[in-house]
Amino acid sequence: MLALSLGIAAAFAWALHDLLVRKLAQGAALLPMMLTVLAAGSVALLAPALIWADWGAVSLAGLGVSALAGFAYALGMGGLYRALSVAPVRLVAPILGAYPMLSLGIAGLQGRAIAPLEWAAVAAIVLGIAVVAVTGREETAGSGPVLPALLWAGLGAVGFASTFALGQEAARLMGDLPATLTARLVTLGLIAVLALALRAPLLPPRSQRGTLAAMGVLDALALGLVLASGSLPHPEYAAVASALFGVLTILLAWRLLAEAVRPVQWAGIATVFAGIAVLSVQG
Repeated sequence: MLALSLGIAAAFAWALHDLLVRKLAQGAALLPMMLTVLAAGSVALLAPALIWADWGAVSLAGLGVSALAGFAYALGMGGLYRALSVAPVRLVAPILGAYPMLSLGIAGLQGRAIAPLEWAAVAAIVLGIAVVAVTGREETAGSGPVLPALLWAGLGAVGFASTFALGQEAARLMGDLPATLTARLVTLGLIAVLALALRAPLLPPRSQRGTLAAMGVLDALALGLVLASGSLPHPEYAAVASALFGVLTILLAWRLLAEAVRPVQWAGIATVFAGIAVLSVQG
């Protein structure tokens, strides 16, 4: 149950992040955005990591797994940002939102027995996310071709599921703060190398920097919460629950911005939370 709660808290942080990324992603230069988000999150993690982390527990094995998690997160972020820049959210979100199924599958490959009811609950969550996304309005619709957007979204889903599995293993090996900070620094380094290789600008427009810094803090918080569940029972539940960020974005926009929610979207939201309720009983 605690892992599920951490995942829901992460979803709230990513929902706020999502409200901001959808505002900036359309037509923006992606690499400077990603660099700023990653750098801001890394800076935000430094003080807690230096004060509370047990650096004596850091090991080569833990660093190696964290580095792999950082590589996977670079793939996930790249897929997310690129997909949102070329296609409507309603097209991209159902593919990205399918990563809970991958997370549950990875847990099964790691040797945990997955009950049929758990598969059904996660399938309900994924279905509900898809319904909410597909029936959403085209307020941020892109104009790019469909197939590349689907491929980028699929890469994002694989990247995020792999990040959570690897990051949670790294957190078990050497603690969640060192694992989160290491993975984030690796991701930052990879994106910086890519930007330099492509001779892309390293900084976004000045008007976007404050928003991107806030996104970085929210992103670091969310990732840290999911990885912190690595030593808890059912850590994959945190990854599953974190996928609610798209649904929570809709709810936040409804509550804070008075945006309308369609009846079919309410049905999708109810399906998502029914799946979460089943997992809470299982956990």
